[in-house]
Amino acid sequence: MSRRRYLTTPIYYASGEPHIGHAYTTILTDVLARFHRQTGAETRFLTGTDEHGPKIAEEAARRGLTPIELCDRMAGRFREAWDELDISFDRFIRTTEADHIAVVTAFLQRLHDKGHIYKDRYLGWYCIHEERYWTEKDLGPGETCPDCRRPVRQIEEVNYFFRMSTFQERLVGHIEANPDWIIPAVRRNEVLGFLQQPLEDLSISRPQSRVSWGVPLPFDPEHVCYVWVDALINYVTASGAIDPEAAPDEQGFGAPIESWWPADLHVMGKDILTTHAVYWPTILMACELELPRHILAHGWWLVGETKMSKSLQNVVDPLALIATHGVDAVRWYLVREMPTGSDASYTPERFLTRYDELSNVLGNLASRVTSMIARYRDGALPDSAGQGLATETGEALGRYRDFMNGLRLHRALGAAMDLARHANRYVEEREPWAQARDPERAPDLDETLASLARCLTVLAALLEPVMPAKMGVLAGTLGLARVPTLDRALDAPLAGRAVTRGKPLFPRVRLPSA
Repeated sequence: MSRRRYLTTPIYYASGEPHIGHAYTTILTDVLARFHRQTGAETRFLTGTDEHGPKIAEEAARRGLTPIELCDRMAGRFREAWDELDISFDRFIRTTEADHIAVVTAFLQRLHDKGHIYKDRYLGWYCIHEERYWTEKDLGPGETCPDCRRPVRQIEEVNYFFRMSTFQERLVGHIEANPDWIIPAVRRNEVLGFLQQPLEDLSISRPQSRVSWGVPLPFDPEHVCYVWVDALINYVTASGAIDPEAAPDEQGFGAPIESWWPADLHVMGKDILTTHAVYWPTILMACELELPRHILAHGWWLVGETKMSKSLQNVVDPLALIATHGVDAVRWYLVREMPTGSDASYTPERFLTRYDELSNVLGNLASRVTSMIARYRDGALPDSAGQGLATETGEALGRYRDFMNGLRLHRALGAAMDLARHANRYVEEREPWAQARDPERAPDLDETLASLARCLTVLAALLEPVMPAKMGVLAGTLGLARVPTLDRALDAPLAGRAVTRGKPLFPRVRLPSA
């Protein structure tokens, strides 16, 4: 068995409903987690909700709720959405959990004890939506946040600061020594460009008098932890690497406890890369913990040339598409359409193009093959080697593995679909309907049907990570109790399996008119 894999999504801010951006990040991570399980790796998949900060308190007050009531409600909504989207997470963390608060407290105390924290006066511009401070030179036109374009306000207060600048040179050295630490390369270059300027220290606290909904600093309870620092530490909390109840020298800092840490892959949108590729690794360095092995910053979903944004009221609800096309079709579209790391535009036409690919290529192949086996062999798979597509199938498996391991998921799905196209051409070339009319060609027909059944079995394994429900159905029609692993799909026994004609995997439907 290969080594363990620990994959994470960001934890989503609990002030709003799940949308297509959340769904894409989570489905992308889910596909990778399912792929690693397919290869036999013990896998831990983490997601959850970020539940502290002034934005939560303000939204709760607006709704007439307490902050924890709002967080309970929104954590439930995210869980419901992930259930509906067939997300196979192993751990759903909430930053209001007592265990997480204890680990955050241990981190803060560790930073303080190591001399990495100091107190100073801050004067700057603050965006409550992004929970970030900005300098004068960072601001957009009209004193707006450069990220969300909302108005900012000037704040002067005393905060605690983390000596992030101390670790700038070490961070640059790590990025340069590990070219694939940040994926894709364009994002790596952006971070290195950001680090060409002197790195400022990070304000890690807010006064209780202004922000009360947060984790109090252990060395000054009049201040609460900056929500981004609190949120980032969730990855270590869920790994089990820190025991906050132990003595300070036995908590896991410096000499880590056996756990899931470090994370193999942090997955996120490119808009929060700086926090994950600058704030987070420097905090880990200061606490003497290993850095995550890889960071994947994916692109944005656009409508035309504009990023989907709740403030612009152009967000597509992925759950609305499920009603017309099903969960697996939505998962397929999101992963197949967006080149990993790049932006992609959502249009109803592109969604239908990708759905038609499923219906006309994969669905058509499955329907043809199962129908012919039912018609020509009474549903019994013939005792034949079925090597007619062996070369194409082996090459597809190899390409798929390479693309998945290289985090080019859209290319991996393309390799699987290319195999389905090869199989459809194989049907046309072999003409099994003609073979069936000639009793002397019975061995040829057996070879054709067995080859197609073997190819479909492999396709079910290749596509199970992105379409688990539909591939389970396909495996069932092929006489399998479950979708085989990647290692066993090619050699799964054929003889004796009972094939059935099921309903179309991807029936032809249309998006509702606007």
